Amino acid sequence: MTFPEARKVLGLGPDEDPRPHLEEFKAARERIAEMVRGAPNETLGLRYQQGLMEFDQALAAVYEHLEILGLSPKRERITEDMPVAPPAATEPAREESVRPAAKPATSETPDDVKVEAAPRRSRAPAFFLWFLVFLIGGVGGALLYVKNERDKELRRMARITYLEREGAVFIDNRRWQDAEASFDEIERLDPGSEIARMGRRSIEAGMAEEQKQFIGYWTGQAIAELDAGRIDEAEAAIREVTGRFPNEPEAAPIVARIAEERVLQSRDKRLEAIRALVGSQEWDKAVASAAAMLTENPADEDAKALLAEAENGRARHLENLRKAADLYERAKQKDAGTFDQEALDWLREAVSLAPENKEIRALFETMSSYTRTLRIPDDYPTPAEALAVARENDRIVLGEGTWKGPLVLTAGVVFEGGGTDKTIIECPPDSGSALTIGPDCKGARISGITIRHESIQLTGDDRFSAALVRGGAASFIDCHFIDASGHGLAVIEKGEALVQRCEFRDNGWNGAAAIGDGAVLEVRESESSGNFENGFEAWNGAALTLVRNRCSDNSRNGIHVDTRSATAQLQGNQLSGNREFGIVLSSAGGGEVVRNIARGNLLGGIVIRRPAASLTISGNEAASNQGPGMVLETGVSPDAVVDNKVSKNKG
Repeated sequence: MTFPEARKVLGLGPDEDPRPHLEEFKAARERIAEMVRGAPNETLGLRYQQGLMEFDQALAAVYEHLEILGLSPKRERITEDMPVAPPAATEPAREESVRPAAKPATSETPDDVKVEAAPRRSRAPAFFLWFLVFLIGGVGGALLYVKNERDKELRRMARITYLEREGAVFIDNRRWQDAEASFDEIERLDPGSEIARMGRRSIEAGMAEEQKQFIGYWTGQAIAELDAGRIDEAEAAIREVTGRFPNEPEAAPIVARIAEERVLQSRDKRLEAIRALVGSQEWDKAVASAAAMLTENPADEDAKALLAEAENGRARHLENLRKAADLYERAKQKDAGTFDQEALDWLREAVSLAPENKEIRALFETMSSYTRTLRIPDDYPTPAEALAVARENDRIVLGEGTWKGPLVLTAGVVFEGGGTDKTIIECPPDSGSALTIGPDCKGARISGITIRHESIQLTGDDRFSAALVRGGAASFIDCHFIDASGHGLAVIEKGEALVQRCEFRDNGWNGAAAIGDGAVLEVRESESSGNFENGFEAWNGAALTLVRNRCSDNSRNGIHVDTRSATAQLQGNQLSGNREFGIVLSSAGGGEVVRNIARGNLLGGIVIRRPAASLTISGNEAASNQGPGMVLETGVSPDAVVDNKVSKNKG
C-alpha cells in the first residue's frame, strides 16, 4: 500500500503529520481486532478481519514512510495475534436411505381380495419443517441485527476518533464554536465521554488565553497612545476591550486616565487661548479668562501665573498709555515748526507705547517732516539708492513690498517700514546679511520691517545672519528676524543693539546672539521661538540684558549665558517648551537672574555652572519640566540660589 493510500484509510489530511495520532491508531486497531474476535459468524468475522488487514497495511505504510524520513519512533509489530474468524457451525452429513425397488403394480385385482383404505398421513413432519423455517429466519434476523449493531459501533468509534482530531484542529485555529460543536457531538455519541470533557476544558483554556492576549494587547496599545498624548487613539484602543468585556478590571484605570487626560487637554487648550490673548495684548479678555479658570480650580498654578501676567500686562499697558500721553503733551509744547530731535524722540517713544493713538501718530508725522524724509519708491526707487545719499538724522520711509538686500546703514538714520507684514528686506543666504549696521553708524533706528533670507541654508560653519550689527549701534523696534541661515540678529565687534517688541523665529542658529568682548545685546518684551539653536545667547565676553521676553520651542535652550567676565541681566523672562533647558548659565562676571519662569522644557529648568556662581539668582520658578527643575554644578553654593520655587518637575 502506498503512503497516500494509507492516509486515506487512516483519515489523515494530505499534509497532516501522522506522528501525533499513532497512539490513536493503535487504540483503533485494538477495537477492530476485538470486533473480529467477537464476530457472531464466519462471514462477519472474515469481513472484519479483512478490514483489520487493510488497517494494518496502512499502519505499516505510515511507519515505513516515517522510517525513511528518520522520524519514526520504535516500530512495533502490528500483525501479531491476528484474530481469526470463528469456524462455521457444520451439520452432520445426511445419509440417504435406499428403498427396495417397488414391485410393478398390476391392474388386475382379484375379486376375492379385499382392498383396505390407505392409512391417514401424519402431520408432524410438516410442522417440524415450518418450525425449522421460522427458527432459521429468527436466527438469521438476530445475526443480521448483531451485524448491524457491530457496524454501528464501528462507525461510532471511527466518528469519535475523527471528531476528536477535528476538535483539536479547531482549537489550534481558535475556532471555538466549531470546536464546541465537535465535542458536543462526541458527547451525544458517548455520554459522559472523557474525550468530550477534556476537549471542553481545552476550549475554555484556549478562550481564556485568547482573552488574556486580546486584553493585554489593547490595554498596552491604549497606554502607549496615552503616553504619546493621542487621547482619541487611546480611547479607540480601550474601547476594543470594553466592547467585548465591559467589566474587565484592567480597563477601568485606563478609562479613568483617559477621562483625566481629556480634562487636562481641555485645560491646556484654555491656557493656550489665554496665552494667545496675552500675546496679542488683549489684557481684559486674558484677565477674565484666567479668573474664570481659577473660579473652577483655585489651586491651578498655571492659571494663577497667567492671571498675574495678564494683570501686570494690563497695568503696564495703562502705564504706557499714561506715559505716551505725557510725552505727547511735552512734544506738542516744543513744536515750533523746526526740527527738534528731543521732541521727535519723545513722540517716537509715545507712538511705540500707544500705537493706536491717532493724535500721537499725526504729531509724530508732522514733526518728522521737519527733517529730511526720503521715501521709497516715491523719492528713490530702491533702499540702496536712498542709503547712498542719506546723512545723520535723515528719515528713510520704506513703502510696502519686498526689497532686495544686502543693505548697509552707515549713518544714524531712521529706517521705517510700513509694518512687519507689509515691508520686507531679504537677500539670498549666500550673499550676506539682508541688513548690516556698519561701524560708523551710531544711533540708527529701524522699525516696522521683517528682515530675512530668501531661503534657509543649513550647511557649513560660516552662515550669515539676517541682520548684523558690526561695530555700530542701532535700535530695532517692532521688527521680525526670521528664516535666517545663521542667527536672526548677530552683534559683533563691540557693536550695540537695543531690541524692543521684536520677534525672532525659525532661524538656522540662535534667534539673537552677541559675540566677543565689548558687544552688547539688550532685548526687551520680545519673543524668540522655533530656532534651531537657542532663543538668545551671548558668549566670549559679550554683555547680555534680557527683560520680559518669551523663549519657546527652540531646539536647544531658551537662554544660554556664557559671557565670561561680562555681566548678564535676566529679568522676568518666560522659557517654555525648549528641547534642552529653559536657562543655562555657563559663565558670567556678575549680574542677576531674577523672576524668570522656566516651565515645560524637555531636559530641565535652570542650570547653573560654577563659572556663573557670581550671579544673583533669586525669585525664579522652575515647574513642570521633563527633567530637574534646577541643576547646580559641583562648587556652586546653594546659598547663592535663594527664594526660588521648584515644583512638579520630573528630574
